[in-house]
Amino acid sequence: MKKLAHFTARAVFMTLALIPVGAIADNPTPYSGTRVMKTPHSYATLVQRLEDAVKKNKMGIVARASATLGAKKIGVTIAGNMVVMVYHPKYAVRMLNVSVPAGIEAPIRYYITENDNGTATLTYRTPSSVFNPYQNAELDQMAEELDSIFERIAQDAVGQ
Repeated sequence: MKKLAHFTARAVFMTLALIPVGAIADNPTPYSGTRVMKTPHSYATLVQRLEDAVKKNKMGIVARASATLGAKKIGVTIAGNMVVMVYHPKYAVRMLNVSVPAGIEAPIRYYITENDNGTATLTYRTPSSVFNPYQNAELDQMAEELDSIFERIAQDAVGQ
């Protein structure tokens, strides 16, 4: 009987170990410096507001990636979901002049997600938190400058 109890406990543990961690709980901000801004705007409106805010703050949209549009191509409908990559060539040159390895971090990303109630959320990581692991004073100085620009873009986009 004792052997059976040990086997049963072990089987339960092994089964639980196979469940993906995300199925149990999800940490919406696993990285320090992550900003999450809920908005009253619809997904489409927030996408447009972010594009306008990027232009207003003299930065550029380098690329967009949308799981929503990708899913649509295979006949699947999912909630609005887009990553908008933002940067400026002058910051790219500065960054690479002081740290080529840090180049993998650029462009900085904004993430727009559609909520169940029809509103949208804007999420991004501050440039200083993105570049901090490189432990480079010149890169840190540039990242602090970018922090204020990216904060202004976010505030302009969400309307706060």
